[in-house]
Amino acid sequence: MAEDRPVRKDLTPEQRAIAFEEQTEPPFCSALNHEKRPGVYRCAVCGETLFVSDAKYESGSGWPSFFQPASDTALGMKIDHHLRMPRTEIHCNNCKAHLGHVFPDGPPPAGKRYCVNGGVLDFEPAGPPPDDPPAAA
Repeated sequence: MAEDRPVRKDLTPEQRAIAFEEQTEPPFCSALNHEKRPGVYRCAVCGETLFVSDAKYESGSGWPSFFQPASDTALGMKIDHHLRMPRTEIHCNNCKAHLGHVFPDGPPPAGKRYCVNGGVLDFEPAGPPPDDPPAAA
């Protein structure tokens, strides 16, 4: 990881293992699997915007899945040889934290599934929470 990149000091041991040791959280354990509100998904390490809710879909894989990143420069990729078959690993292009993998079995038009460990994502809902009263004028 680049020395000049900001890193949150309050990461959990699980977040550190995923981000810096390329570990994987168990499937179906992330609360973000069921997140349906509009908003953005940021890197839990540095806060960079990685995905938007409009690109999230239910893949059935057990991890939050997206069909495209928030921008062309949000993610970096490299080949991962940890399993018998090579896979394409995705990481935050800002801080290089490991996020998950991209697979060629997503929905059209791009056909990509960005399968992300929810533990290294922070969700930021768009607008105030639904139960908050409107701000006084």
